[in-house]
Amino acid sequence: MKKEIPYKIYLEESELPKKWLNLRAFMDKKPAPLLNPGTLKPMTAEELSAVFCDELVAQELDETTPYIDIPDEIRDFYKMYRPAPLVRAYCLEKALGTPAKIYYKFEGNNTSGSHKLNSAIAQAYYAKKQGLKGVTTETGAGQWGTALSMACSYFNLDCKVFMVKVSYEQKPFRREVMRTYGANVTPSPSTTTNVGRKILEEFPGTTGSLGCAISEAVEVAVGSEGYRYVLGSVLNQVLLHQSVIGLETKTALDKYGIKPDMIIGCAGGGSNLGGLIAPFMAEKLQGKADYRIIAVEPASCPSFTRGKYAYDFCDTGKVCPLAKMYTLGSSFIPSANHAGGLRYHGMTTTLSELYHQGLMEARAVEQTEVFKAAEQFARVEGILPAPESSHAIRVAIDEALKCKETGEDKTIVFGLTGTGYFDMVAYQKFHDGECPTISPPKKTLQKVLQACQL
Repeated sequence: MKKEIPYKIYLEESELPKKWLNLRAFMDKKPAPLLNPGTLKPMTAEELSAVFCDELVAQELDETTPYIDIPDEIRDFYKMYRPAPLVRAYCLEKALGTPAKIYYKFEGNNTSGSHKLNSAIAQAYYAKKQGLKGVTTETGAGQWGTALSMACSYFNLDCKVFMVKVSYEQKPFRREVMRTYGANVTPSPSTTTNVGRKILEEFPGTTGSLGCAISEAVEVAVGSEGYRYVLGSVLNQVLLHQSVIGLETKTALDKYGIKPDMIIGCAGGGSNLGGLIAPFMAEKLQGKADYRIIAVEPASCPSFTRGKYAYDFCDTGKVCPLAKMYTLGSSFIPSANHAGGLRYHGMTTTLSELYHQGLMEARAVEQTEVFKAAEQFARVEGILPAPESSHAIRVAIDEALKCKETGEDKTIVFGLTGTGYFDMVAYQKFHDGECPTISPPKKTLQKVLQACQL
């Protein structure tokens, strides 16, 4: 007898993953290695250890171990908010009048308000284990900075956050949550670093970018004894930690014999999407199953859909390694859109390689359409979604409406990465008609892409 599917599928504490899934181990053609910008040779563990924690470097370079143990200390922290629920969007389905079945994995059930805590606690743990004083980082919308400040507070580590200036100004409450947990928060680009001053000189009045903030955070980490730099997306180690999202999702679906037809996630640097799709893509790579996997990015920062697959700097100041990725150019500074977490100029090397092989799709959506979807979702499902998450909602709704036209009974799963309760300025701008849809002109992209390495 088939089990009745509840509104929310909760896993038992015993079903919390004990291992992270390393997606690269399942790929025949691996992502291209990070390159030293000086020698153009692959970065060594010794070189990376000057910037990152030792054990995180080992995870970053490991492309053969399928599953990596989650330390007990990290699992104990996870238990405060995990396993996270997989929710059947019955009310949204009814409102759309679609035969499609829609599920979302909700990652907003923690104080940071997003999935970012999954990796923040892991990176803080390894920093503490190494005996460091503290860490530096960047943050866009503030979810990563919030999560890291919480994790550092838990392990009694100092936390220095460079927050993209436009988000620092648009999201003061998220900034104050970071400060409540003891973090030092600086708007980027700033006058406190050499690279920040250089960027301000070249781009006076700039609203900043994640690439700028990364450069500043790395400079401070390298120049401060007992500190290392940690990153909330893009790196392979982050996708590894975020695989708990996908592993829980698959366990919940398997429990009720549900096979998704498509999996949808918002994509900025790739942490949420990479984590959500990890076990499903692993099956796809092994030929065990097939899924449509869709990455959704903002039209204002369309690295997949309008970028170039090439080696490029990971940061605007050009102090970080070169990564082969879909990129808009390290000097690209996107318009001041309200999805601050999706404003990175490139995409993680792992997802870039999978996209290049044709194993996943990508779509760019405009800001006003994103907020229309967010509002519709909030009204029927009772959760106010973050602007970033709402990109996935937009495409999930679009796909469900296609099913309505064709009569196809498809199963859609998307990642609801977090809540939007600190994003009310963005919702206000949308309601007041002050939320323009901005897409970078072709000439602008051509100019910044010319600087990319080949």
